[in-house]
Amino acid sequence: MQELEQLALASRRFGGDGRLVFLGGGNTSVKCGDTLYIKPSGVSLATLQAGDLVAMNRLQLRTLVEAPMPSDVWARERRVKELMGEAVLGKAKARPSVEAPLHEAMPWTYVVHLHPTLVNGMTCAVDGASACARLFPDALWIEYVDPGYTLARCVAGRLAESAKSGRRAPNVVFLQNHGVFVGAQTLPEVARLYEQMLARLAETYRAAGVAVELAVGGRDEEAVLAAAPRLRGLAAAGGGPATVAAGADWFAPAIGPLSPDHIVYAKSYPYTGELTPAAMAGFVRQHGYAPRLAAVAGRAVFGIGDSLKAARAALVAGRDAALVQQLTAAFVGPRCLDERERSFIENWEVESYRQKVGAGEAAARRVAGKVCVVTGAAQGFGLGIARGMAAEGAVVFLADLNVEGAKSEAAAICREAGAEVAFGVAVNVADEASVAAMVREVVATCGGIDVLIANAGVLRAGSLKSLSFADWELVTKVNYTGYFLCVKQVAPVMAAQNAAGAGAWSDIIQINSKSGLEGSNRNAAYAGGKFGGIGLTQSFAKELVEDRIKVNSICPGNYFEGPLWSDPERGLFVQYLRSGKVEGAQTVADVKRAYEAKVPMGRGCRPEDVLKAIFYVIEQQYETGQALPVTGGQVMLR
Repeated sequence: MQELEQLALASRRFGGDGRLVFLGGGNTSVKCGDTLYIKPSGVSLATLQAGDLVAMNRLQLRTLVEAPMPSDVWARERRVKELMGEAVLGKAKARPSVEAPLHEAMPWTYVVHLHPTLVNGMTCAVDGASACARLFPDALWIEYVDPGYTLARCVAGRLAESAKSGRRAPNVVFLQNHGVFVGAQTLPEVARLYEQMLARLAETYRAAGVAVELAVGGRDEEAVLAAAPRLRGLAAAGGGPATVAAGADWFAPAIGPLSPDHIVYAKSYPYTGELTPAAMAGFVRQHGYAPRLAAVAGRAVFGIGDSLKAARAALVAGRDAALVQQLTAAFVGPRCLDERERSFIENWEVESYRQKVGAGEAAARRVAGKVCVVTGAAQGFGLGIARGMAAEGAVVFLADLNVEGAKSEAAAICREAGAEVAFGVAVNVADEASVAAMVREVVATCGGIDVLIANAGVLRAGSLKSLSFADWELVTKVNYTGYFLCVKQVAPVMAAQNAAGAGAWSDIIQINSKSGLEGSNRNAAYAGGKFGGIGLTQSFAKELVEDRIKVNSICPGNYFEGPLWSDPERGLFVQYLRSGKVEGAQTVADVKRAYEAKVPMGRGCRPEDVLKAIFYVIEQQYETGQALPVTGGQVMLR
């Protein structure tokens, strides 16, 4: 149907315009005969497709507004939900917008409900009503009422009163502390009305000397590194991992709740207290929820959520609320929602549903919500590990000297597992400054680190009689010293997360080798470093257990299909052939067969084998300082 395609296209344009919405919020509808088509709850305007629209019976929607309802607010909401479901025609992918009755009440073909920041600077202001009457005399102003059924009934009643008096139905309905509805017979007319509205308000702010850009300050990088992990641990103390995303700059959060959408994404009040368990517990007792937005005065602002998407959404909502509050200065100042108003939103089941759908809730996965760093992840075991961790719910940082390769593979993982689940980051594990920079980048993005998988490694095979010192030193610096440097930089972050003394354990997992369990002929540099790595694991485990950090090594067998072995130029098959390590071998295939024959299970180790061991180590709450073989029986513990 042409009208639906046009509405979907216009919705994406509105949803992609930062002046009109934040986080794709708002809703749109079109009336076609006896049917209202409306955007479903939890679907972003910016991505809306015609097939997403929910078809509803218009007569039933009108009846819903007029029907008697229970006096108890939550019984009423349940009844409204039932009636809304009955009004849906056919099978819908999701619930229709709870504002559907209001869309039906407006006598226009197209209705578009948005939350422009410039508009909310007026609607969330103490003097908003009189400013509206002065600036938009033909518009309808609705004093704040609870969203959903209550709002729809109120607007329907006001429109009926207007019709009885003979006045023309208003195209624009301003909602105190909420946003604006615009209706018209065509979508171009709706767009024109919005542009006129924004232009008039922009001129009003200019005349009042109020900036329409948010006042911000520089972000203190040291404050981010110090505060984010501790804040993350405090926020997660009630259970489950929390993601803490640092804002790009510092801004002063709004003093209180200004609109339902701000509450849905960032809750009513920001956390500005000390980063101590007692202070956080006091905040939770006072407000009834863990914070979604936190600020270290003048230094950094953080979004908090159960995923990176949710944490970043909290930042976006908090930033919008701060600008709205700034704009209210043109109309006396902010009018925050009172305790009853904000409590209704925080406990409203409909908004809870929208938030869950918007976050794309997934079934519980083995490392859901954990932040994982995998070094040497642009290829081989590291890449396979990163893919597997992302598939099981982790946010994964692919850290590699080959940063372009890491970013390319991270982008591929995101295409498969979802946006913002994988990131490429540069690191040279043998350089402490590089490792420290990597850690800072991860902490600024997600607030901390739950799992470090120290996988980066190199191998230079050769007889001790001929191996160059440069090759010996390279292998030792990467495989042994690199492991030490990564743990040195990551351990303080993990310790800060666990400063509350409770919650989940963090994990440091070294990808060692079967060569760390027994010597390797003509491979002394590699085996020596791996033997030493197990010594580090045991020592780190003893020291870091007090910080609730487990440290273990996994010792895989040979990954024959990976580039370490199979690269035609520098792979181990080629190196071993050249060095004469396999007696009688004439070709690379001969070398491979010889090594496969050493494995009782007849094949090399694969990333999925190592992943099973990683998940075991993470899930096992009573295992630290261990070296776990994954060798197909080639090397067994004695």
